[in-house]
Amino acid sequence: MPASTPAWVNLPNFLTLLRLLMVPVVVHFIVDGRYLLAGWLFGAAAFTDILDGLAARGMQVSTQVGAYLDPIADKCLLSGVFLALAWARLVPRWLVAVIFGRDLYILAGAALFVLFTPIRGFPPTVWGKVSTFVQICTAVIWMAQVIYKTRVLGELSSAMLWPCVGFTIWSGLEYTWRGISLYRKY
Repeated sequence: MPASTPAWVNLPNFLTLLRLLMVPVVVHFIVDGRYLLAGWLFGAAAFTDILDGLAARGMQVSTQVGAYLDPIADKCLLSGVFLALAWARLVPRWLVAVIFGRDLYILAGAALFVLFTPIRGFPPTVWGKVSTFVQICTAVIWMAQVIYKTRVLGELSSAMLWPCVGFTIWSGLEYTWRGISLYRKY
């Protein structure tokens, strides 16, 4: 009798793991100055985020492993890309500080909940998803601007900084309000 496959082994989780494995490759190509290849791989990795969600819902195979891995893969991909872009001096370092500051702030809040309350569910918010989408768009436009060096992309990349910062901060505030609301119900 063959051994059964664990429930967490499925297509959505495979796509999430693939995204996680692509992070060091994308980062390496950015730091190495191979922006076109990095851009394509980053786009493919970002697309797996869409695909894994569609597959999980379509196949009805959402798992706790996937619920933990998906945001970790997203954060690793975006953090790695923005760190590499800052390392290569392609984006302002203050932008990376805002993005990392928000993520560390949310992690600290989640850690406090885990340590001091029985609350364990921290599903993403709409504004968190919007922030992730805008961060992905910002990274893609900045890489495209470096590759193609057009005036339009240069202006667009500069203009994208402000929505990226705005949505990043707003989603951090929304997580704060959500955390306060959860704590009051506790």
